[in-house]
Amino acid sequence: MNEEEEYFADSRRQRAIDELADEFEGVWSRETIERFVAEAEEKLAGSRPGLNFLPLRAPAFARERLEALAQVEGAIDKTRPEVLFVCVRNAGRSQVAAALTHELSGGAVSVRSAGSAPADDIHQNVVEALGEIGVDIRHEFPKPLTDEVVRAADVVVTMGCGDACPVYPGKHYEDWEIADPAGQSIESVRAIRDEIHGRVENLIAELLVPGRSS
Repeated sequence: MNEEEEYFADSRRQRAIDELADEFEGVWSRETIERFVAEAEEKLAGSRPGLNFLPLRAPAFARERLEALAQVEGAIDKTRPEVLFVCVRNAGRSQVAAALTHELSGGAVSVRSAGSAPADDIHQNVVEALGEIGVDIRHEFPKPLTDEVVRAADVVVTMGCGDACPVYPGKHYEDWEIADPAGQSIESVRAIRDEIHGRVENLIAELLVPGRSS
C-alpha cells in the first residue's frame, strides 16, 4: 500500500470509528472502539482477496463484536432471539443459513455467522444460488468465531462440519448435518440451499412461539 492509499485507508478508518463512537455512545469508550477496530483489522488481515476491502470489513466486524459484548454485559437490551450459525470456513452453509434466517423471519430473529478458520470470501456458487431467490449476500464476508458472539447467542447451530464452539449454560446447541457447497455444481448448491431453507423455517417457527423467552 502506497502513501496515498494509506492516507485514504486511515481517513476511512477514522470515519468508521467516529460512526461507531456515535452509535455506542454511553456504552463503549472511543478507546475501546479503536481497540476493537484494530483487532478486527488484525484478525481479517490474512484474507488475501479481502485485503483491499479491509477498511470496510474491519469496522463491520468490530461493530458485530461490540454489539454482542454489550448484549452479554447488559449494556444494551436484547429485543429479539439471537441465532449464531457456525461452520469452519464461514463461506457456505453458515452464510446461507444466516441470510435465510434474516430473510424468512423478516428481521424478527437476530442472526450472526462465523467460522473457526474463515475463508477469504463467500463461495461464488453460494452467492449465485441465493441471488436466484432474491437474497443478496454480496456485502457479506467470512468472519472469525469470537467468544462474544457465542455468549450473546440464544441458539448456536453448527453446520455438520465438526466445528467446536465454547459451551455456555443456558444456550441451545444444534448440529445440522449438511453437505459442504464448496466446489459443488450450482445444481447441488441449490439443493443444499433448499435443505437449509426448510431447517431455517422450522427453527424460526420454534423461536417465534408466543411467550417464548430469548
